[in-house]
Amino acid sequence: MLRHPLRAAMPRSCRLLSRLLLLALALSAGCASLPPPPPKVPSQALVDVDDTPLARIAAASVPADAQPLSGFRLMPEAPTAFNARVALMRAARKSLDLQYYLIASDTVGRMFLRELRDAAQRGVRVRLLVDDLYTGGEQRLLAGLAAHPNIELRIFNPFPVRAGSPTWRILGSLDDFSRINHRMHNKLFIADNSVAIAGGRNIADEYFMRSPDANFIDVDVLSAGPVVRAMSAAFDAFWNSPLSWPLAALAGSAGDARARAAFDARVQAAGPPFDERAHDVLGHTPLSQQLQAGRLELQAAPARVLADSPDKAAGGREPTVAQQVLALFASAQENVHIASPYFIPGEAGLRLLRAAGATQDNGRVVLVTNSIGATDEPLAYAAYAQQRMAMLQAGVRIYEIGADLGARMPRSGDFGASHSALHAKVATVDGRWLFIGSMNLDPRSALINTEIGLLIDSPPLARTMSALSSRSLVYDAYRLRLSADGRHVEWLEPRADGSTTVHAVEPGGHWGKRLQIWLLQPFVATSLL
Repeated sequence: MLRHPLRAAMPRSCRLLSRLLLLALALSAGCASLPPPPPKVPSQALVDVDDTPLARIAAASVPADAQPLSGFRLMPEAPTAFNARVALMRAARKSLDLQYYLIASDTVGRMFLRELRDAAQRGVRVRLLVDDLYTGGEQRLLAGLAAHPNIELRIFNPFPVRAGSPTWRILGSLDDFSRINHRMHNKLFIADNSVAIAGGRNIADEYFMRSPDANFIDVDVLSAGPVVRAMSAAFDAFWNSPLSWPLAALAGSAGDARARAAFDARVQAAGPPFDERAHDVLGHTPLSQQLQAGRLELQAAPARVLADSPDKAAGGREPTVAQQVLALFASAQENVHIASPYFIPGEAGLRLLRAAGATQDNGRVVLVTNSIGATDEPLAYAAYAQQRMAMLQAGVRIYEIGADLGARMPRSGDFGASHSALHAKVATVDGRWLFIGSMNLDPRSALINTEIGLLIDSPPLARTMSALSSRSLVYDAYRLRLSADGRHVEWLEPRADGSTTVHAVEPGGHWGKRLQIWLLQPFVATSLL
């Protein structure tokens, strides 16, 4: 199944009914087709950027004696992460290269697109690449953005059906399913080829604590130094791929005053950037202040960009991000700590975990994932749950984020009355290596979607990430263990007074999710999850 973001426009049980109705309608629907592949002009990341303020700040922020190391800053707080993007868009002078799986037309999405327009109006070259799965309802908004000078917008691996919900577009493209099943899951933001942001966040309300119903726990990493050029090379590979189509070839030309005016009207009322604390949870000041001061607070370290080739979306078999990350796990000498919203190890993964675990519940391997109440992908959760007992028996220490625990005892963000869910994709190995990126640990990320991430060799950053995770686990997650007879799973729920409640029955599950699992699981292969 094509993974969808957390949405709360209607109860999930209603959305399931809608999907079944759409399926019935689609049985009699014809399948659309794409026009001939369009001509397009290749382009590359700009390299003549040394005279830009961002390039000078980046150079000043990584000590000269640390070259060729790069500099990094973790951004676990949503307001900090969003405002950092805004600050970089406003500071850019020559180029903005952006690559996203999802840009919504909600408040966050419109604020983001407005800043892109404003940068282009200052003469900044903007290249925006968006996966096509969620553009059906945003095509006019994106076309209005592309109508502005200095902005080029491309769509990755387009669907023949151009409008409607993702479900409807998939059903209308079933004769081309082997192609459209591959999606670009990458998230990448590069300003003046000098400073970059990568991680798990898409551009939508729920990734930045702005949804009244449900919000994600996530983390980004800000980068400066040589690693940014490698990230730009990865972006260029996707930008110039045959699978990246100019939006105008799919939606028609929108280069007129009316399209621009319609876009400007829609984004103008989106609001200002978010209120941000004077210091985030890690003690950092806002990025805008650091840019004004001419120096960023960064941790110097060597790093590698792990990026799938765009050819993976056309069935290519080059070494993948997943293969490289699993090889890192296999090399662990002391411990592996993993946070992944969807975790489906399969038999090969279980063998790796057994080899690393060695003894029951020894904590060498720690997994943080979503509970059934928190997950936005019930079928992926069901596949994980089928292997949960085997993981506990192998000695894996498992925590499941509770949908309501973050709101009750907020330590991962201000959830208000909303539900919380894990979306971060991070791992630390041996207290030294930190992986952070877009990749989930499931078959879809491993075999079907394209992904990108950073592998950073930094004990200080690894320790910081582990401390952030531990802080959240104390309050926001159920701790799982085997029952006394070893035949069942128990969930330990932390309470505000410091006590613990033990659940013998899985807590937090909604009947609608269980019904969805029961109805659809027999028809969905694990390899699609």
